[in-house]
Amino acid sequence: MKKTILTVDDSRTMREMVSFTLSSAGYAVVEAADGQQALSVLSNQRVDLVIADLNMPGMDGLTLIRRLRALPTHRTLPILMLTTESDEQKKSEGRAAGATGWIVKPFNPDKLVSVVRKVCG
Repeated sequence: MKKTILTVDDSRTMREMVSFTLSSAGYAVVEAADGQQALSVLSNQRVDLVIADLNMPGMDGLTLIRRLRALPTHRTLPILMLTTESDEQKKSEGRAAGATGWIVKPFNPDKLVSVVRKVCG
C-alpha cells in the first residue's frame, strides 16, 4: 500500500513541487495551505508523514508540530520541516517542538525522496 504524505505550505508552487516529486517516487500526497488546514486534514485522514513549512500565516510550522505532538494519535508521526530557515536556533526550536528532521529550501528532489524514504519507508 502507498504511503501517504501531507505537505503543508502557504506557497501553492512549493506544495505542487513537493507533490510532484513525491508522487513521481510512488507516494500519495495530500496538500494543506496552512497549519489549521493541516489539522483539519489529519482529523479525517491517516498519513505516514507530514512535511511542513516553518513560516506560514495563521498557524506556523512550529505551532503545528506542537499541536500534533499534544495529540495521542500523532505523538510518533514523523514530521519534517521544509523551510528557507537554516538558522541553528530555528532548527533547535524545531527539534524541541518535536520535528523529526529539517530540509532547507530550495530542496534537491533526490535528497527529499531519500529523506522521506529513510523516515517513512
